[in-house]
Amino acid sequence: MQRIITPLRPGDRVVIMGGGPAGLTAGYLLTERGVDVTVLEADDMVGGLARTEEYRGYRFDIGGHRFFTKIRPVEDLWRALLAEDFVTVPRLSRIYYNGKFFNYPLKAGNALFGLGPWNSALILLSYLKARLRPSPVEDNFEQWVTNRFGRRLYEVFFKTYTEKVWGIPCTEIRAEWAAQRIKGLSLLRAVLAAAPIQRRSSKIKTLIREFQYPRLGPGQLWEQCRDRILESGGRVLLRHRVRSIESSNGRAVAVQVTTPQGERQFEADHFISSIPLRSLIRAMTPPPQVAVRVAADGLRYRDFLVVALIVNEESVFPDNWIYIHEPEVQVGRIQNYKNWSPALVPDSSTTCLGLEYFCFEGDSLWEKEDSALVALATRELDELDLVAPEKVLDGVVVRMPKAYPIYDSEYGGHVNRIRGYLDSIPNLHPVGRNGLHKYNNQDHSMLTAMMTVWNMEGAAHDIWAVNTDYEYHETQRLEPDESRS
Repeated sequence: MQRIITPLRPGDRVVIMGGGPAGLTAGYLLTERGVDVTVLEADDMVGGLARTEEYRGYRFDIGGHRFFTKIRPVEDLWRALLAEDFVTVPRLSRIYYNGKFFNYPLKAGNALFGLGPWNSALILLSYLKARLRPSPVEDNFEQWVTNRFGRRLYEVFFKTYTEKVWGIPCTEIRAEWAAQRIKGLSLLRAVLAAAPIQRRSSKIKTLIREFQYPRLGPGQLWEQCRDRILESGGRVLLRHRVRSIESSNGRAVAVQVTTPQGERQFEADHFISSIPLRSLIRAMTPPPQVAVRVAADGLRYRDFLVVALIVNEESVFPDNWIYIHEPEVQVGRIQNYKNWSPALVPDSSTTCLGLEYFCFEGDSLWEKEDSALVALATRELDELDLVAPEKVLDGVVVRMPKAYPIYDSEYGGHVNRIRGYLDSIPNLHPVGRNGLHKYNNQDHSMLTAMMTVWNMEGAAHDIWAVNTDYEYHETQRLEPDESRS
């Protein structure tokens, strides 16, 4: 059944909960249309997961954010906000395993030399076995990857790292996550793509060789988006944390927030939410039925922290980032921000590295003192033989709760039950990664916000379908009708 949405009328007020890519995209589009918009952001800066932190003049991401998309409206918005203040970045990312570097995407010669002919032969045999007798069921990550790469390569290059990232066995991670993150790639395609005579397809997301990037990091774009909203008469209020969403007669009517100055209430005609889906349901007043609350409580998240280290070396390694598959260290990935954009590093004789640790909020890693985390990151760089401890000049820690919605065996049922409840509220619109509990990239998060605005103008897009099938959504018709633009 198609959801009934309250249409946007002249003079309507819109409250947007969350100042990340999805929330700010919606705010920008609506203020450009002359709508009265208020964006509420719990943190002290905008951008969410795509913000850019700064420490002693060094700018760094919460993770790394490639700007590549097949979605034309998203590309147009990026350009409208930053014009030409992008740099073109050649992609180089490698896997660090067993003391050696392996190219990612895989290259036949590199893998053969690194793993040796015997292991390579076993990997090929395992791959052929998987192709001849694939698992008839592809419910979980292990089954999905094994069918495409063979069990032996799955165990070497996927299992350890993936379980480090998610903190749960690969058999508990749904196949949907693999399909979204390893699009269009198999061992055969990877080997062929590495051959000099084979032209790499630009349609395979995992094999992109270069990408665009804001000169001062992704936060530069979202800071500009915030400024455009303000210039158009909208409001972006920081340190405004949503406490409750009040509803009456089947409609959302107001949001209660906690601020440093006390409690505030915002009434509106429409509400757009990019806050975590679990938090949204817990904040609904009056609360929904028990089954919906139980479903929300069943949603799980993986948390994340980055230790940014200033290194007294002009160049450490050539990669944008490195995946660390070594089980002996806790770090999961290392970003080299200078290789994203030299402008992120104020002193060209130094480098800034971001060591990413995946954890659960409240566990021993999350609760470590910042100084202990800096010491841990410094020690692990030394253990990986990347940077000597005496080369580390300083470091800072940034924690990001609820960074990754977990695709466990029960999440699909939970989300469907919550969706049924939210579909009954015609003026409350969830968007974005955490707002939909989907592992969306930045462009897909923005697309859900765009579709929501278009739906408020009369379109009928299913935002829950964005980034759910096993292909990248470049072929879907996305633009609103010409008559409304």
